[in-house]
Amino acid sequence: MVTKKGYIILVCSMPKVSKENNPYIIALASRIKELRIAMGYTSYEYFAYEKGFSRSQYGRYEKGEDIRYSSLMKLISAFELTPNEFFDDRFSQLSVPVTFI
Repeated sequence: MVTKKGYIILVCSMPKVSKENNPYIIALASRIKELRIAMGYTSYEYFAYEKGFSRSQYGRYEKGEDIRYSSLMKLISAFELTPNEFFDDRFSQLSVPVTFI
């Protein structure tokens, strides 16, 4: 699109991606739950209590709710992993489609 002053404006449209269909959110929530269970915690509430998280907040992490960077780093530390170990190959294979109009 060209404006009256001669500027070119590029319009990029990304599809609306909700947490239900965002592969990154789904993979993150799945990874969090998988690691908790691998550590032997059958209850997310007990894991949250033991590791110093609010039980309700931790429950939201496993459901794919929003997580702050600092909370994610604390969570990765609670799993006794590095960020590289936490974000394994499954994350590099994901993509969210972008469409241009």
